[in-house]
Amino acid sequence: MKTSVEEPLLATGYDKEDRENAVAAEAKRLLWLAGPLVASGILRSALQMVSVMFVGHLGELPLAGASLATSVTSVTGFTLFIGMSGALDTLCGQAFGAGQYHLLGVYKQSAMVALTLTCVPIALVWACVSQILVFLGQDRAIAAEAGSYAWWLIPSLVPYVPLVCHIRFLQAQSIVVPVMASSAITALGHVLVCWALVHKAGMGSKGAALSNAVSYCVNLAILAIYVRVSGACKRTWTGFSMEAFKELPRFAELALSSAMMVCLEQWSFELLVLLSGLLPNPALETSVLSICLNTGDLIFMVASGLCTAISTRVSNELGAGHPQAAKRATNLVLCMALSEGLVIAITMFLLRNYWGYVYSNEEDVISYIARMIPILAISYLIDGLHSSLSGVLTGCGKQKIGARVSLGAFYLAGIPMAVLLAFVFRLNGMGLWLGILCGSMTKLFLLMWITMCINWEKEATKAKEMVLRSSLPVA
Repeated sequence: MKTSVEEPLLATGYDKEDRENAVAAEAKRLLWLAGPLVASGILRSALQMVSVMFVGHLGELPLAGASLATSVTSVTGFTLFIGMSGALDTLCGQAFGAGQYHLLGVYKQSAMVALTLTCVPIALVWACVSQILVFLGQDRAIAAEAGSYAWWLIPSLVPYVPLVCHIRFLQAQSIVVPVMASSAITALGHVLVCWALVHKAGMGSKGAALSNAVSYCVNLAILAIYVRVSGACKRTWTGFSMEAFKELPRFAELALSSAMMVCLEQWSFELLVLLSGLLPNPALETSVLSICLNTGDLIFMVASGLCTAISTRVSNELGAGHPQAAKRATNLVLCMALSEGLVIAITMFLLRNYWGYVYSNEEDVISYIARMIPILAISYLIDGLHSSLSGVLTGCGKQKIGARVSLGAFYLAGIPMAVLLAFVFRLNGMGLWLGILCGSMTKLFLLMWITMCINWEKEATKAKEMVLRSSLPVA
């Protein structure tokens, strides 16, 4: 085999034809991972969206309350769990790449313990949502509706914590089709559960909130059974172990950074809803901004799928000691993110006059959403690119750097600009979103610079050392 000294793309010195084959193979791996991840992400995101849709047809006030409660519970709970469980992308991914399969089950149990302990303060916050919103200056009627909805979301914490841990555990092994299948079954059943609780049982918005707990239980049961009976997880799930408690400090350290990396960005978007309640006509502004966020959460699942796919590929390759393969995957995923972002942005623009009817029958809400869609389209194109770069940092275990970038981009640039445009220049909800778009662009530029500075050989060495430093015996 001819070795290229001047332009070594692969550590083994593949020639041009071999490099092209390697790129094609990597593209297939990314698509195989990202496709089911995108589908499962959309299906899981659809649960909350479907619940809000059912409430939306009960009236504008219930819609505003449910939308606000969805935002608050996302800020204080669901996003935090997603962020903390992201530590498993690094730990499980690198351990799997290094062939230390027994560590994956232990790390998953550590995550479940840590996230379960976090549930207690979160449940207390959700129980006081109404009082918190009134204290923050929100409309009392909307706050009361939101408080009731949040209260009935508390039971969903019980199945949600082990669910996200199971999903991360499987994703790190590139086992994504079962995750997608379970999400599809759950989503289909969720429509029936919502209808039964909201209309048949007459629970209204309370039933819509409670339906999430039922559906999460179904999803968890399917994945738990798969892990325990499938031969694909025999090496990685060896049963419950007390060693999980020894790995808690390691998980907690990385989980904190991972949570901040995710939450600081998500919190900035959710803050828009709270700020919208301070604008003229708060019911309209809150409903529209919340619908935009729910729409964005659904669309962002495409970018999130690519983010998780590249995180898995980078962590696996670094753990296996293949730095150039990790670099190649990074370059490919950026091309994919740009392509899918353009397609989604164009589609959103074409559907701008029709999307509002999915959520509401109110003409003022529908027309407002149509005006917001072009801004959202640009916003989610930018978000898709920096989401993939965030996945690269997660695969490298650089969540601390990612958290600092999110802090600077959104809280030193995005939020101040949003307040300026909305309240000083009186652009209202549109100004809020334009401001946060500035934060997204800032984050994209910073992450691009950081990624270009990564020393891939050094990261592979660090990944190997991290796995070998485990308190568990090396298999």
